[in-house]
Amino acid sequence: MKALAVDLGGSHATCALVEDQKVLLSQTLTTEGSKGLASLLPSLASALSKIMHEVGAQPADCSGLAFAFCGLVDHSRAKVVSTNAKYDDAPQLDLRAWCRESLGIRFEIENDARMALMGEVYAGAARGSEDVVMITLGTGIGGAAMIEGRLLRGRHAQAGCLGGHLPVLFNGRRCTCGAIGCAEAEAAGWSLPQVCRATRGFDGSPLAKEEPITFERLFHHAACGDPVALEVRERCLAVWGALVVGLIHAYDPEIVVLGGGVMRSSAAILPFLQNYADHHAWTPWGKVRLRPAELGNEAALLGAIPLLGGQTTR
Repeated sequence: MKALAVDLGGSHATCALVEDQKVLLSQTLTTEGSKGLASLLPSLASALSKIMHEVGAQPADCSGLAFAFCGLVDHSRAKVVSTNAKYDDAPQLDLRAWCRESLGIRFEIENDARMALMGEVYAGAARGSEDVVMITLGTGIGGAAMIEGRLLRGRHAQAGCLGGHLPVLFNGRRCTCGAIGCAEAEAAGWSLPQVCRATRGFDGSPLAKEEPITFERLFHHAACGDPVALEVRERCLAVWGALVVGLIHAYDPEIVVLGGGVMRSSAAILPFLQNYADHHAWTPWGKVRLRPAELGNEAALLGAIPLLGGQTTR
């Protein structure tokens, strides 16, 4: 089974042709500075057509186009519901019509974290599992959940995918979603510089010389023994631990898959979170297994196969 896929993030879009459990060819486009999703659609269609041409495929060879979007999506209507200041024109677009006119094939769209979860269940760290939560740690914090093989969506397209907006601190920072103390506001890429600058001793820390302040640099300086970096790292780990336990209690998974760019430091993250979950999650049946994502940036792309094929989405 072949399928076209687009994984649209806040600063990039990856277009690909996938077949079974492989990405045959992909191309990544920069989206920074774009005026909206409508302005990107011609470039996306052109990239997808070029990929098919280079592989020797035709639109008729593909079961459709699966679009992973960084916002709330109503899968049943193939509509973007909310963007949280990303591609604000997206809810007004008829993406099915665009796909039909540009490529002449079926179109499906889903939240990017749900697509990544489907990819990991189909071909990655959660193969063979039916009760799974996925957390993506990066610029933001994404989430998705599956119970008894059913991908959670909900009447308003919010079920399972707002993990990063679970509150972990009742008097914490204001989040971009409008709430207070969300996991994203306390330990995500966009909030990390604020957290660091508010930490006592920051001006004397090597972090003060970093521009931008990233998790990669945070974990580097913590490994070198910088007290500020160590304090912030431990705080972030505690936030993620509380988030993991909250999601375990909410969705009763047997596996939690952790993905996203922050997991490049998985050797320092995963043992802490597994120990935290073992000690704090109320699971009398046994212990939830935490696993690093296996598919990396290809997870959402490979999620195109089960999305278009109807697998794991009952």
